[in-house]
Amino acid sequence: MREVVSISKEKLIIYVISDSLGETAEFVTRAAISQFNGGRAEFRRIPYVNDKESLLDVIEEASQYNSLIAYTLVIKELREIIEIEAAQRNLLTIDILGPMLKTIGSIIGLEPRGEAGSLHKLDEEYFRKVEAVEFAVKYDDGKDPRGIIYADIVLIGVSRTSKTPLCMYLAHKRLKAANVPLVPEVNPPDELFNLPHNKIVGLTIKPHILNEIRQERLRALGLVSSAEYASMERILRELEYAERLMKRLGCPIIDVSNKAVEETAGKILQLYYRGDRNVK
Repeated sequence: MREVVSISKEKLIIYVISDSLGETAEFVTRAAISQFNGGRAEFRRIPYVNDKESLLDVIEEASQYNSLIAYTLVIKELREIIEIEAAQRNLLTIDILGPMLKTIGSIIGLEPRGEAGSLHKLDEEYFRKVEAVEFAVKYDDGKDPRGIIYADIVLIGVSRTSKTPLCMYLAHKRLKAANVPLVPEVNPPDELFNLPHNKIVGLTIKPHILNEIRQERLRALGLVSSAEYASMERILRELEYAERLMKRLGCPIIDVSNKAVEETAGKILQLYYRGDRNVK
């Protein structure tokens, strides 16, 4: 039930309590603590708390340490219990969801349902995400180029430019993403040239960074790092070929050098939803 991360008695212990998975509360709390260089904090996430007894157990445990309680509880009675019981033990609390519920309710004139886990229910959005993930797997790495005409977005680039993880990330954003590897010796699929330009995004990378990535990949496979795949001559030839093709297609190009998947995906989403062709 409980997830404990980075245990250290010297750190502030942040109890993240939720009546669902607790992802929202932990994400927001980690974002806040990051502004203090980590804040020497230990996180303890306690999901699926939906009764008074479980809640009191966590509060009692938290009272034994230098703790802070951050919570997302949609049931009003549980929010009241945590505030009262924590105050009696001189514990500080942060209600992450409550103020938002109150404000939205005052604007639209309705009371929240108070139903735990409603965000994760099997609804239309969930099935769209599952469909997008299955699509990304089926049309990964140019397996079946016929499928790219059904994609929301198609990523192209040489090997090791994060095409597959980007497609999976975009799938979790409910976009059907396919990718096509660019290899000088292999002609790109005809379907690629029949797509609207705004459906294609080219990925490039600095040669020396790609060289390091490919050498590490070869070592991980137990192969010699001096193989042609990781040679600078080969890398330059592939990148030049890819750049020519991307210019021919007229698609936007993103440099993924030293970028996290989330950062690159954000730029791709910006291109997709806003059509901003100045994204680099």
